[in-house]
Amino acid sequence: MKPIRRYSVEGVVASILFICLFIVVLIQIFGRTPLFTGPVWTEEAARWLWVWMAMIGIAEAERTDGQLRMGFLVEALPRRGRIAVFTAIDIVYLGIVLNLIWIGWMTIRRTWSNEAVTLPVSDAVLYASGFIAMILIANRVIRRLSGLGHRHDPDKVETPL
Repeated sequence: MKPIRRYSVEGVVASILFICLFIVVLIQIFGRTPLFTGPVWTEEAARWLWVWMAMIGIAEAERTDGQLRMGFLVEALPRRGRIAVFTAIDIVYLGIVLNLIWIGWMTIRRTWSNEAVTLPVSDAVLYASGFIAMILIANRVIRRLSGLGHRHDPDKVETPL
C-alpha cells in the first residue's frame, strides 16, 4: 500500500481558508465593540469562507481515508471480500460524486448572474465550492480504483474508543 503524503493541496487550501475565516471572525468580533465599526461584508465573507473550507476539507478527508465508517459487517469477511466491498462502494461513490459534479456545474451556470449581497462577486463563486470539492474527490476515487492512489486498508480494524 502506498503511504499517504503528509501535506496535500486540499489540506493546505483548507488550512489557509481556516486562517482567513479566523481573521474575518475576529474583525466581526472587534467590530461589535467600541473600538471600531466592523465592515458589513464580514458576515457574508465568514459564511462563504466556512463553506469553502468545509468542502475542501471533505476532499482532504477523502484523501486521507478519514471518513467515519461502521465496518463490523465488512470486517467479518475474508480479505478478498473486504476488497470487493470497498471497490463496489468506491464505484457507487464515484457515480454519486460525478452526479454532484454535474449538479454543481448546472448550479454555477444558473447563479452566474446573481450578485452576492455584500461581496462584489457572483453567487456562483459560493456554489463553485461544491463543484471543485467533488472534482477533487472524484480524482482521489479514480486514483484509488486505478491503483494509483491510497487504497482503503482491508486489514485495518477499527478499535472502539
